[in-house]
Amino acid sequence: MARIENWNTELRTWLSPFLEKLGHKARRQMCPLYLSGLIGPGDRKSVQPMAERFAPGDYDQLHHFVAAGVWDAAPLETELLSQADRLVGGNNAVLVIDDTAMPKKGEHSVGVAAQYASALGKTANCQTLVSLTLAQGEVPVMVALRLFLPESWTSDLVRLKRAGVPAEYQTARTKPEIALAEIDRMITAGIRFGCVLADAGYGQSAPFRQALTARKLAWAVGIPRHLKVYPVGVKLIWPKASRGRPRKRHIPDILSGPAEDMLADAKWQIVSWRNGTKGRLKARFAAVRVRTADGPPQRIRDMGQQHMPGEQAWLIGERRMSGEKKYYLANLPADTDLRTLAATIKARWICEQAHQQLKEELGLDHFEGRSWQGLHRHALMTMIAYAFLQHRRLTKARREKKNQRATTSTKLASRASRHPRTHRSTATSALPALPKMDRRETAA
Repeated sequence: MARIENWNTELRTWLSPFLEKLGHKARRQMCPLYLSGLIGPGDRKSVQPMAERFAPGDYDQLHHFVAAGVWDAAPLETELLSQADRLVGGNNAVLVIDDTAMPKKGEHSVGVAAQYASALGKTANCQTLVSLTLAQGEVPVMVALRLFLPESWTSDLVRLKRAGVPAEYQTARTKPEIALAEIDRMITAGIRFGCVLADAGYGQSAPFRQALTARKLAWAVGIPRHLKVYPVGVKLIWPKASRGRPRKRHIPDILSGPAEDMLADAKWQIVSWRNGTKGRLKARFAAVRVRTADGPPQRIRDMGQQHMPGEQAWLIGERRMSGEKKYYLANLPADTDLRTLAATIKARWICEQAHQQLKEELGLDHFEGRSWQGLHRHALMTMIAYAFLQHRRLTKARREKKNQRATTSTKLASRASRHPRTHRSTATSALPALPKMDRRETAA
C-alpha cells in the first residue's frame, strides 16, 4: 500500500497539466481515480471493479466521467502529445502506424463487426483501433487510438446515431486515411520524429505512401510480395505507332514486376539489429534501389494497363530464420547502408509491445460501454496512464545512470589520491585515472 500511495502522489503531480484542462472540480477528482484504477492491481479494468478498488461509493461519478460527462478530450490529447514528445521525441524517434483489434461479443458496441483482426491472425467479431506510437530506442509512448468503422456501420445512419458517432466521423474512411489525419495532427502539434513506419496493411496503399512523401516525411513500410516495382534504370520512351497518329505519351522501356522477383538475384547478408531475450536478433536481408509502380495508369501496347514509374525507393527483402519472407519499401536516402535499413524496418515491433501492455496491464480492451465517446475516452485514459508509466521508467533510468556516474567518479577520485600523478609523461597525465599498471601500458 505504501508503494501504491507513492506512485499515486507522483501521478497527481505529473497529471497537473492534464487536470488544468478538465476545468470542473468533479472531473479533476475523477480523472486521477480512473487512472489509478487502470494502473493499480486487479484483473479487470472496467468501471465497476475499478470503483470498488479505488473509489468506493463513487461508481456513478466515475462512470459519468468517462461515458457521459460534458468535456472536450482534444486539450488532453494535445497535452499527451506534448508529454510524449518530451519523453521520446526527436530526430531519432519513429512514428509507428498500426492497428489493434479488441474481440467483442454482440453487435451494439460502436464499430464492432466481423473483420480481420491482425492481432488474432483471422476474421473475428471485434473493434479495430488505428494506433500511432511515438518511440525511441525501446521506449514507446502511444499517442493516438482511433476507431475504424466498417462499411456495415457507415452505411447505417440509425446505428451511428445510436452509438453517438459524431457527424464528422460518420462517413467511410480507410485505415490509411485515419492514420494520415492523425499524422497531420502530430505535425501541427510539432511532434518530433525522424521516420514513419507501417506494416503491409498500410504500405501497400500507393496513396498512403505518396501522401507521406508529399508531407516530406521519411518512411519505411511493409508491402506484399507481389507489389509491382520497376528497376531503378527504367527509361521512358516514345512508342512507335505502326499506323495512325503518333503516340502522345511516353511508356517505360521495361515492364514492372513483383517485388519478390526484383530481389531474386540480389546479394543477401545476415544482419543483426538488436538484442532479444535469447541473444542478438538477426535475419538475412537484401536491398536494391527501384522505382515504385504507382504513377498514373496507362495502357502499353497489347500488354494491358500498367502504372507508370514513380519515385525512387529502397526495396528490402527479409528472410527470417523460420523461413518466412517479408518485403518492404523505404524512401530513405540512396546511400543508406543495409544495417540501417534493417534496423529502421525492425523498429516497428515496439508498437506490438505497447498494444500488449495497454491491454494486459491497463485494460484497454476492458471497456464495457457501447458509445463512441466512452470508448475513445477510455482509450485516452489508458494512453495517459501508459505515458505516466514510461515517465517513471525513464526517470528511474536517469537516476540510476546519474548514481552510477557519481559512484564511478568517487572511485576514480579515490584511486587518483592513492596514486598521485607525476610530470614524467604528458600522455599519461591526459588520461582518466586508471589503475597504475593500465596507465603504464596505455602510455607505452
